[in-house]
Amino acid sequence: MSVASAPPEPAAPAAIPARTRHGRGHTQRGGRLAVLDGLRFLAAMLVVSYHYMGMPNGWGHFTKKIFPTISIPASYGWLGVELFFLISGFVICMSAWGRSLGDFFVSRVVRLYPAYWLAVLATTGVLAGWSRWDKPLPWRDVLTNLTMLQAPLGVGSVDGVYWTLWNEMMFYLLFAIVVWKGVTYRRAVLFCAIWTIASILVSGADNPILSNLIDPQYSSFFIGGIAFYLMYRFGQNPLLWGIVAVSFLIGQDQVYATFHHSEQLIGRTLPNWPVFGLVAFFYLLIAAVALGWFSAIRWSWLTVAGAVTYPLYLLHEEIGWTVFRHYGHEVNPLGLVLGTAAVMVLIAWLVHRMVERPASRALRKVLLRAADQIRTA
Repeated sequence: MSVASAPPEPAAPAAIPARTRHGRGHTQRGGRLAVLDGLRFLAAMLVVSYHYMGMPNGWGHFTKKIFPTISIPASYGWLGVELFFLISGFVICMSAWGRSLGDFFVSRVVRLYPAYWLAVLATTGVLAGWSRWDKPLPWRDVLTNLTMLQAPLGVGSVDGVYWTLWNEMMFYLLFAIVVWKGVTYRRAVLFCAIWTIASILVSGADNPILSNLIDPQYSSFFIGGIAFYLMYRFGQNPLLWGIVAVSFLIGQDQVYATFHHSEQLIGRTLPNWPVFGLVAFFYLLIAAVALGWFSAIRWSWLTVAGAVTYPLYLLHEEIGWTVFRHYGHEVNPLGLVLGTAAVMVLIAWLVHRMVERPASRALRKVLLRAADQIRTA
């Protein structure tokens, strides 16, 4: 069986020159944009600060008593997820360009699963062997977590942060339709338009199946990232700015539902203007990337920071909370947070070097061999 390829089609309207080979669209360091790696790490640290100094789960009581000042900005760290999704739209559109559906599938599997499998087992082990407060899930649920499909199956997650992975997978599933036909400027724009309309329609309907598939609460951030990548690759134009503007206006409205839920979790009332300000700031950052303002930034450490982001995100929450519950009454809380965060970054780097990289290479070979068998069968 072979994957059907789309008929030849211009990559973009004639008025929009492609710049990927000789212009601004040329990526750095083997197809990576170093500044995006840095922004991905920034998003992860925002989430870490929220879980460590905003939420009370690791301390037994609200953090406003422990960190009366710093807990206020930390309480907005959940917005790092929105930045993650915005970057993801940009990066997935970039990495899927010119790839077959099989290559796209393999790239996503080897990117997501090796570090995730380790995180599921490591977090379960810590909770089983060290935590006196939170017990691990039953082994059947842990095994289900290894599929990364626990959310649609109604099974609890080993770690609360895993909920975002289902949103990512839904984005991959939807964008795979474009990859199957062949990613072009026209198809990417059409995808953004259709997904935006579908999100608007689904948001007003009481249909959990469609809501899980279309993801109206977060789709606008993925869409904004796609439009920014098209701007980066082909240059800016009113159509792309219009897509960005619509995605921003919808996205900044959707985040307030999460904001009010966050206020309940942290046990305090907060001003809502920083929510709008941070979302606007994130869009400005990605706009600057799309316009090439950061093209001179090629610091190698940013690539390292981007590499540790995913394992750091997967590992930090429950393990960090367990550390705080054990030592929070014996060690200076701020020092404990900073030390735990630093150790988690180091562990994430070790996971990337010693587990994620070799496991990804081995898994890629297996999946590519399987893909070849499917094509030639």
